[in-house]
Amino acid sequence: MRNTSRKVVVVGTGFVGTSIAYSMINQGLINELVLIDVNREKAEGEALDLLDGMSWAQGNIKVWAGDYTDCQDADIVVITAGVNQKPGQTRLELIDVNAGIMTSVVREVMGSGFDGILVIASNPVDVLTHVAWQASGLPSNRVVGTGTTLDTTRFRKELAAKLQIDPRSIHGYIIGEHGDSEVAVWSHTTVGGKPLLEFIVKNNRLTVEDLTTISDRVKNSAYEIINRKKATFYGIGMSVARIVRAILNNEQAVLPVSAYLDGEYGEKDLFTGVPSVVDQGGVREIIELNIDPAEQQKFAQSCSQLREVIQSLDKTTH
Repeated sequence: MRNTSRKVVVVGTGFVGTSIAYSMINQGLINELVLIDVNREKAEGEALDLLDGMSWAQGNIKVWAGDYTDCQDADIVVITAGVNQKPGQTRLELIDVNAGIMTSVVREVMGSGFDGILVIASNPVDVLTHVAWQASGLPSNRVVGTGTTLDTTRFRKELAAKLQIDPRSIHGYIIGEHGDSEVAVWSHTTVGGKPLLEFIVKNNRLTVEDLTTISDRVKNSAYEIINRKKATFYGIGMSVARIVRAILNNEQAVLPVSAYLDGEYGEKDLFTGVPSVVDQGGVREIIELNIDPAEQQKFAQSCSQLREVIQSLDKTTH
């Protein structure tokens, strides 16, 4: 296992960046945390606030506001920089501004001599993970987007509430775009090892209509939260901490991150949310599920939408 200092840099100290930092500290995942923001005073204030609770943290974690030179010896750089999604706005509508911000940030990170793993948590995450990969020059496995990790936890939460079963005993995934074209993989969802679709046939605890309602609730969850509190950040904060833990601990955990497809599921040359083995090197491999034809068609449509956005960016940047 590669020796790590367990040093993580978070770029962007808005609600998402600080929620990630808070989650990592509370879980005792890191030894060093650097916060970088275009507003240096904001980063300094967040670092001081986090340090105030260090007596209760798991370990003596060094936290400070830094700059891009601090990325040189980091194991992971998490990028959250970008403008936020507004009420009624889709994630893909953020792309023009955020692609420029992402390119600029990644060039600064790589200019430090950084040689670790990039974790992308800016929206639209699938497209921006592709942008970050192109700007970084890193191998595709070392650029990891948050993908559908958050959507998947929402999916399991909704099923758990309906079936009155611990969400940790439910296994299933949302795949594709972290956004409106995401796909619920019902054909590979299990409860205690029992295929979920058997609950419809035998237990009468789920109906076909329930499946549609649940997938819609998952898809619209962010809109519901944004309409009420203007932003989502706790869920993604804990999701990023989970990805960081898998990398730093070389867990080889299967997580639905935004990974580079090179023929898997019949798709190539884009990043999107698929179950992937995550270890100290980033994405070790993609788990290719034998999804049913209807799910495959929806997934292909999701990838097609992402590819169109990527191609439109390529045209404007070349």
